[in-house]
Amino acid sequence: MTDTLPDRLSVNPNNPHYDAAVLEKNVGVRFNGVEKTNVDEYCVSEGWVRVSVGKSVNRKGEAMTVKLNGVVEPYFREG
Repeated sequence: MTDTLPDRLSVNPNNPHYDAAVLEKNVGVRFNGVEKTNVDEYCVSEGWVRVSVGKSVNRKGEAMTVKLNGVVEPYFREG
């Protein structure tokens, strides 16, 4: 495994873009220059993130999300 992040990544194990090996390395996401801690999924090439909306859940028990468009910068956190 190299130290490059994928173009698209999700924290939901049911999502095809989920990668536990990458998530173990403590991934952080800056969105429009601001660090976000509630990102469920991101796509760098398309320029969007999905963020959790409060504690709301859908019929399947998964967190409700909203899709935001902008500049996405994933990185590995130190520590």
